[in-house]
Amino acid sequence: MTESGPDPFTTEVIRHALMSAAEEMSIMVMRSARSPLLRETGDLSSALTDERGRTIAQGRDLPVHLGVMNYTVIEFLKIVDVESLRPGDVWFVNLPEVGGNHLPDVKAIRPIFHDDSLAAFAVSLAHWADIGGAAPGSFYATATDIWQEGVQIPPTRLFAKDRPRQEQINFIMANVRGADEREGDLLAQAAATRAGESRLLEVLAKHGLNAFRDAIEAQLDQSEKQTRDWLVRVPDGTYFGEDELDNLNGDGEHVAVRLELTIEGDSAIFDFSKTDDAIESPLNSSPYLAAAACYMVKALAGDQIFNNAGVFRPLQIITRPGSLLDPGASAPVCGGTTETTQRVADAIIKALSTAMPEQVSAGGCGTAGITIFSGHDGVGKWWTYYESHAGGEGARAERDGHAVTRTNVGNIMNTPAELIESEFPIEISRQQVRKRSGGSGGIGAVMV
Repeated sequence: MTESGPDPFTTEVIRHALMSAAEEMSIMVMRSARSPLLRETGDLSSALTDERGRTIAQGRDLPVHLGVMNYTVIEFLKIVDVESLRPGDVWFVNLPEVGGNHLPDVKAIRPIFHDDSLAAFAVSLAHWADIGGAAPGSFYATATDIWQEGVQIPPTRLFAKDRPRQEQINFIMANVRGADEREGDLLAQAAATRAGESRLLEVLAKHGLNAFRDAIEAQLDQSEKQTRDWLVRVPDGTYFGEDELDNLNGDGEHVAVRLELTIEGDSAIFDFSKTDDAIESPLNSSPYLAAAACYMVKALAGDQIFNNAGVFRPLQIITRPGSLLDPGASAPVCGGTTETTQRVADAIIKALSTAMPEQVSAGGCGTAGITIFSGHDGVGKWWTYYESHAGGEGARAERDGHAVTRTNVGNIMNTPAELIESEFPIEISRQQVRKRSGGSGGIGAVMV
């Protein structure tokens, strides 16, 4: 600690150690999970938070998880008494209202202690290929409530003293398809949080808890400053963006995401309160997914902004209860993660295109879409395969778009054809890019 604050060299060393720990957690899941959706596709994210739940590091994983990871532990601590947390605990949760997005994204939360003091949390988010519900894969196209989408897991301690609580795990496994694979993924998440704990304890052993906390505050302040420095370069004003979910249920119904974006000095208000009402469809969205605003700021800022809770300080995100982006706890939301978040991102792009037309891209393929294949062996043992297809990226002022690109909030990989054929009763007869399907200025790219 210097007279003017924490030692900047120590702060930077700790920052890189935290980032490395978050990245290692993600690698741990990819190398040890059972599901190809995690092993190959990488539909997961990892983060570390401080003892208050503020994000202090997050892996370079899925942009759609930037918001949900920032709120998960904060909301978790509103439900779970901090005095009940113990070393070696791993809690699991998938409720959208506990800082989440949809039920298949299950989060493992490990409290980390140093000298009997709660110092941090390690969080592993993984998309389970099935979480129960009415349809294999848990994306049920005609769902009218969240109970049709799968089993809801409130904050539940599934590990104590680093040993699995098998009765609780068995209860969850009895309500999902492909239980062996799901349990393997669950164990991989628990192992990842232990890896995060190990790396963080190394930092604490070397630098001490006080120096660690001083460095964290400095890092939060730095990310806040970088975000504000970019916002002041955006012309002050109020900008509007609107995008639609169209032809819902094949009947021509359109549901709009509407944004009123106000830039004032070094702060921004993303007001989605004029968005249309919630619908009886799984295309509603958790309010935490409106944090696509954070992704857009980081993507457009140019400078590398270290991802932590400081990025959110200059940003105010407003949703209206009862709307598409804040539908309430009983509404189905599974498809909101892949579809509605893209409408949020494109509404932001449209608003910013007025303020900074030379810097933003046009809308892309408009989906983080998936195709789900499933079946069983005739005696109840299920398999589920997620095919995550990419589309074209929109053009910019100085270039065309790119082909076969997961645009905006999506950032997962495809599964190799050889692995698909070896693990599932599926034969790949052809794989190619469908060219020029995106219109003028863009390059469509559907893998067929």
